Amino acid sequence: MKDTTQKFALSPEFLPNHLGIIMDGNGRWAKKRGLPRSAGHTAGAAVFKKIARYCSTIGIRYLTVYAFSTENWTRPPEEVGALMVLFKQYLQESLRDFRSDDIKVNFIGDTSRFPASLQELIAETKEVCANRRGMVLNIAMNYGGRAELVQAAEKVAERVAAGTLQPAEIDEKVLSGELYTAGQPDVDLIIRPSGEERLSNFLLWQSAYAEFVFMDVLWPDFTPEDLNRALLEFARRCRRFGGI
Repeated sequence: MKDTTQKFALSPEFLPNHLGIIMDGNGRWAKKRGLPRSAGHTAGAAVFKKIARYCSTIGIRYLTVYAFSTENWTRPPEEVGALMVLFKQYLQESLRDFRSDDIKVNFIGDTSRFPASLQELIAETKEVCANRRGMVLNIAMNYGGRAELVQAAEKVAERVAAGTLQPAEIDEKVLSGELYTAGQPDVDLIIRPSGEERLSNFLLWQSAYAEFVFMDVLWPDFTPEDLNRALLEFARRCRRFGGI
């Protein structure tokens, strides 16, 4: 029965086209083990690699992960510094280890605030992945849903001021086209491990009709089997998009 239900959840017609994951619980995972929070982030980064590859293997077309929010800058300086080092290390490893993976890595959020060396690695990663045709992996770094909407509104206002767009022409398609995820489908499923049950400023526009699965497992303990359970729950949902 287990094998049958797993095959059901992983059938292409039941998979979400766009999956979002809020990678939560690294700090609590480390605290439970008497370790510094940075150890939790390191463990979480290893899980991220495994889950990203697994998503690509089973046929997820778009995966967006919440790595660092606009609010995370308020954390202790030593933790933020450790995260910057970890991001740099991850990208260096990705450039080395993911060369054979047909995953197109994209970054959403205002990356201009990061150290120059990290910005260079982000640009190099995007360049290396530019011609890949596999799963699109959006890494949300210095990302906030409200900030994204404000930026999109500013761009629309600039077009109106320049005379290339009339106010009456502003609709959902126009605003969506100015988001970081322009050209991508809206998210179908958002998974949040760690036991917390909130969106935390993640993909506010794109999640208008997303399904949510909250799981009582800390991110460093998250496994492909946990993902399968969430996908099975998603496959059972009846999505009506406001209809009957």
